[in-house]
Amino acid sequence: MNSTPTHKPRPMVDLIVSVILPSFILMKLSGEESLGVSGGLLLALAFPFGWGVFELIKYKKFNFIALLGVISVFLTGSIGLFELDNKWLAIKEASIPAIIGIAVFISTFTPYPLVRALFFNASIMDVEMIKQKLEENHTTQVFEKRLMTATYFITGSFAFSATMNYILAKWLVTSPAGTEAFNEELGQMTLYSYPMIAIPSMIMMMAIFFYLLRSIKQATGLKLEDLIIKK
Repeated sequence: MNSTPTHKPRPMVDLIVSVILPSFILMKLSGEESLGVSGGLLLALAFPFGWGVFELIKYKKFNFIALLGVISVFLTGSIGLFELDNKWLAIKEASIPAIIGIAVFISTFTPYPLVRALFFNASIMDVEMIKQKLEENHTTQVFEKRLMTATYFITGSFAFSATMNYILAKWLVTSPAGTEAFNEELGQMTLYSYPMIAIPSMIMMMAIFFYLLRSIKQATGLKLEDLIIKK
């Protein structure tokens, strides 16, 4: 019997731990009269880093995106603590979504496309029935083309995220790393990135998911309630 708990999305917890608390600490508690520059940076980064590690350990499942998130926090801390040129922050902010987007695209040429893992998997849809209907209707090739189109859309959403991350970092974080001003600007960037980048990216992903659902519905003739696994 598998005793590993099932992962359930907790967007409000993610928002508080990864965005609100770190931003507050960086903007309000990084002065010399409170935690100091290094102390504030370390405490702020400890929340998303600790949360990412906790999720990886608790659910005992390799999560490529979660791992990249942990690496991202580690690199941000390194830039601040070692007082590197803040141009590296903009490069780092852009590189994480860029790597994911490239990985999604390259994976389509392997036996394990990430698009299938993200959207077309047995935990979300009745995959076997869908495959059967595609074969009966001779629409497997049509669906595969739609799946490839969805891959381009997902790659484009990560390209948008990478571009916006770079622009936001260059626009907001202009002070030298290792200063109180750098921490405050880093907090502002973290706070602004949610409405300017995270929410639009989530909307894009939802639109892609509904595009795939509609494509499957058209190719199989099944109703929406027949496609989704009932919990």
